[in-house]
Amino acid sequence: MQSFRTEIENPIVEKDIIDLANKINEFHNGKVDEEKFRSLRLARGVYGQRQEGVQMIRIKLPYGKVKSNQLRRICAVSDEYSRGRLHITTRQDIQIHYVDLNRTPELWAELEKDDVTLREACGNTVRNVTASETAGIDVDEPFDVSPYAHAVFENFLRNPICQEMGRKFKVSFSGTDEDTGLSYMHDLGFIAKIENGVHGFKVMLGGGLGSQPRLAEELYSFLPTDKIIPLMNGVLRIFDRHGERKSRAKARMKFLIKDIGLDGFKALLAAEQTAVPYTSVAIDASSYEQPQIAEVSDIPQVTIKDQAAFDLWKSTNLIPQKQEGYVAIGIKVLLGDFYTDKARLLADLVERYAAGEIRLSLRQNILIPYVKEELVPLFYTQLEKLGFAEAGYNKAVDITACPGTDTCNLGIASSTGIAEELEKIIKAEYPQYLKNEDVVIKISGCMNACGQHNMANIGFQGMTIRAKDKRIAPALQVLLGGGNLGNGEARFADKVVKIPSSRGPEALRRIFDDFETNAAGKSFVNYYVAQGERYFYDLLTDLSDVDNLVAADFIDWGTEEEYVKAIGVGECAGVVIDLIETLFLESDEKIENAKASFENEVYSDAIYHAYSSQVNAAKALLLSENKKTNTQAGIITSFDTEFVASNKVVLDGTFAEQVYQINKNAPSKDFAIAFIQTAEVFVEKARAYRAAEVG
Repeated sequence: MQSFRTEIENPIVEKDIIDLANKINEFHNGKVDEEKFRSLRLARGVYGQRQEGVQMIRIKLPYGKVKSNQLRRICAVSDEYSRGRLHITTRQDIQIHYVDLNRTPELWAELEKDDVTLREACGNTVRNVTASETAGIDVDEPFDVSPYAHAVFENFLRNPICQEMGRKFKVSFSGTDEDTGLSYMHDLGFIAKIENGVHGFKVMLGGGLGSQPRLAEELYSFLPTDKIIPLMNGVLRIFDRHGERKSRAKARMKFLIKDIGLDGFKALLAAEQTAVPYTSVAIDASSYEQPQIAEVSDIPQVTIKDQAAFDLWKSTNLIPQKQEGYVAIGIKVLLGDFYTDKARLLADLVERYAAGEIRLSLRQNILIPYVKEELVPLFYTQLEKLGFAEAGYNKAVDITACPGTDTCNLGIASSTGIAEELEKIIKAEYPQYLKNEDVVIKISGCMNACGQHNMANIGFQGMTIRAKDKRIAPALQVLLGGGNLGNGEARFADKVVKIPSSRGPEALRRIFDDFETNAAGKSFVNYYVAQGERYFYDLLTDLSDVDNLVAADFIDWGTEEEYVKAIGVGECAGVVIDLIETLFLESDEKIENAKASFENEVYSDAIYHAYSSQVNAAKALLLSENKKTNTQAGIITSFDTEFVASNKVVLDGTFAEQVYQINKNAPSKDFAIAFIQTAEVFVEKARAYRAAEVG
């Protein structure tokens, strides 16, 4: 590790990186257990990937601002340590994939040379502070929220009050009442306001997505800017102390607010003020680094080859700025993925002709601020060469999607594959939606909502569906009617129907066709509310029929092979709760494997799959009670102690007697049949108990 000890000027950062390197060595040598090591690396932006033996690295970029030198540094790191691909997230981060764990310390050291960090990009920490990508240039903003977002980022990075919380904590800043920072879905959301000449914020508390979305509540209608840091300090202290830790299903701020109520939380906040080390922290916005706009005396002359395409692009991808003579250019980045060769050229372009920076957006796009109006043709021609001149920035055709089954451990069905297909359909069959800002489409590969599906007008969530022949096919939950209503108010989408993924395009066509026919000028949200959930269920319900599935229905989008449900252990969205559900899913799969082996007359394999399914289900319940699950023997013993002896789960005899039949019977056909049936009954009982406990 000596190679980077002397190259990092900040001793705190240097220590962080050396600590990571040391912990990796200790982990390899068996001195740090996996759970502890996972917590440590997650807090340093190192996230387990679906593919074995490699990591996803999340780069923390506060409010999505990236300077040209930083973008070049990220490109160099991606080329050296990964595969040259960059992925923009819905939290304005950049992720790179397929990184060797052992090389992560030196990767981090390289990034820090241009003041780019991995610290607290994942884990039970304060995640990336997000903000409106138009902060500082928005024609409607009362003031630039960037200095305040940056102050929060700096104050709570490595802050001891928020290093090992029960769960992650998310903060956003919105520049206008349009609430483009999406305050309503954050643990703390700030919306810029001015009252009596004083700068401040409306403060929203306790929002969140996931399997149980909750709208944030108004904590303050107006809070002066000097109270932001003290407020957040107090909020984090309360969350750290009173937030759920035993059951991670309820370990987010939204559940704490739900349990004790807003008034109860305010009482705790008031009582906490004695412990908060400051009552006021002035944030000097005037000292915030101002953009360095390039001086361009000679405007290069360019030739526009397709005037119609240029005009369409201008109508959808240019954003007016409050600074006279300038516009911002939106770049639509398909699924948030782009490559380092393009990124380098983009860094050069904005450095030479704009302000040497870009902003990453919450919709996985790129915004270039401070482009002189007379330079727009030049930018168009240059972006066209990079494949970055596609029309439809932040319009209906601009679909948000998480990585899903491409790389994520928790991905159930492909989100990127279906997103690409839906975009093709919109372009080919509904070109009017290239200019439509009203219809927002978002897709997630699982319930954790990294693609923000449950806040979309039209949302899709990756799931599975079981055919009559018991085979598993990829599926989509269709959600409708969500939307941002502004000023901290919103509506979450309703779950309407679950359909095979292959029928996603037909579902979109029906929804669009009905919208075109019946909306009568209403916004999509108002149109949905007017028609009602039952109306859309009737419109789409025939697509959920699994009696007539064909071979193509068992192949997920973007793949060519028959679908296999393969879910790993989640990390970023809450290890234990995801692991519990994952274990149950694996139990189901093992029973299916047992049946397949039985059909192939490999009875020993069938019996072992049935045994494993029971141990998995028992482990899931023990984890839900925070009991140790170090070995399978320990699981079996502990399950009898914690669940069978207390009659929480009723069995004919003990669990040990039941599962240890595996080594008391020959692997015969008759025993295999009986043992598989025993496993099915046990998993069903375990699931029923878990469902009753979670409620």
